[in-house]
Amino acid sequence: MNNPNSIAAGSDGKLDFSVQDAVKPVAATRYRYLTLALITMVLALSSGDRAALSVAGSDMSRELGISSVEMGYLFSIFSWAYVIFLIPAGWLSDRFGSKKAMFFAIVIWSVFTVCMGLVHFVGMIVPLLLALRFLLGVAESPVGPASTRVIASWFPSSERGMAGAIFNSAQYISLAFFTPFMGWLCYAFGWEYVFIVMGIVGLGIAAIWWANYFLPVKHPKMNTQELEYIRKGEGLVDLENQAALPKSARRSSLRDIGVLFKSRMLLGMFVSQYCVSAVTWFYVTWFPIYLVKERGFDILQAGLVASIPALCGLIGAISSGFFSDFLMRRTGSLSIARKTPIVTGVLLSSTMMLCNYVDTQWLVIAVMSLAFFGKGFGNLGFSVVADTAPRQMVGITGGVFNAMGNTAGIVTPVVIGYLLASSGSFNSALFYVGAHGLLAAFSYLFIVGKIQRLQLDDLTGKPSAS
Repeated sequence: MNNPNSIAAGSDGKLDFSVQDAVKPVAATRYRYLTLALITMVLALSSGDRAALSVAGSDMSRELGISSVEMGYLFSIFSWAYVIFLIPAGWLSDRFGSKKAMFFAIVIWSVFTVCMGLVHFVGMIVPLLLALRFLLGVAESPVGPASTRVIASWFPSSERGMAGAIFNSAQYISLAFFTPFMGWLCYAFGWEYVFIVMGIVGLGIAAIWWANYFLPVKHPKMNTQELEYIRKGEGLVDLENQAALPKSARRSSLRDIGVLFKSRMLLGMFVSQYCVSAVTWFYVTWFPIYLVKERGFDILQAGLVASIPALCGLIGAISSGFFSDFLMRRTGSLSIARKTPIVTGVLLSSTMMLCNYVDTQWLVIAVMSLAFFGKGFGNLGFSVVADTAPRQMVGITGGVFNAMGNTAGIVTPVVIGYLLASSGSFNSALFYVGAHGLLAAFSYLFIVGKIQRLQLDDLTGKPSAS
């Protein structure tokens, strides 16, 4: 009997291989990682642009006569706009897709960033800066919702912890690399060049985004094997293909936002995100100023030193995603896989309060580095939203999640500004910020409950849409 896998000599003396031998499995492409790099780059840019004021703040305050309370409001007003427009931005991302929403956002906020470097040529500097910071917050609001949709579309559940953690690491990448870069620009050329150069960089990144981002089902180069791998892992590869969904599931409405607050799980996530964001906003607003005014660094040193805790936060953010996915594979429990790194991390973030009891500069940086590592390790919010949001409301849920979290960006900079003005010291500010880590841990331990994908009909009481 002939072996179908045998090799025989042909009439021309050459070896003939059977069809079975000639056909080899085609390996899946990995374009999802390129997509992850794109959204990480965009978040790093947005984090850098919103933090530019903290780097330039000391020189701006001295040259333009801006008080600490006014600076607190300048930090805060960004978040007012960001919070107000996050939910509409989530709806727009659901409506028009991530590619368009992100592209126009980057272009617009980059223009506003450049304008902030030109305010000294115009009168009424503080009102103008307030207006530009507000508009910057409006323009940056689509980043979180659009990126949440990208993660839900491009990654199977077994890789979302990694994807969300790497994406979240962008804010630490920004602090680790953009902060020293902006500190050098401020030191070498002047505070205005911080804004002008960052705005120009943003326009370049907008072009890169437009040329390289595609939906999974429309990507020109990824193969069927990768698409099916994502689809089988519960990746929402057709999230923006409205024709593929039942009519009742096609698009959410802004009226549906209220049903999200019926979920105890989401409420607990919202509370925790507020607390994590409070820690974040201390680092991206007052931390460089803390190093200059409280710890005796100059602006160039502060820019370099601030990158050390940021690098630790980056390590924490990336490692938490891989650790979370490892727990997912070992336990099969989404709750254990997500809650374990989150609770551990936010508890570590509260250790910043110990800085009030040490005087040595290197020890202060060591404690802040531990706290920032913990903050990064516990910041898996985007992964959890991608895991839990109703598929019809991924963008809106991401918008609400970010809006609730970034409310801390409204409150925290202003509270710190008043605490600093009243006491002349950052001691009470560190207690205030550090306590948020304890509250975040409480929320995930006692409020969130089981982590799982929500069905919209479970929240509305309507028949299932799928």
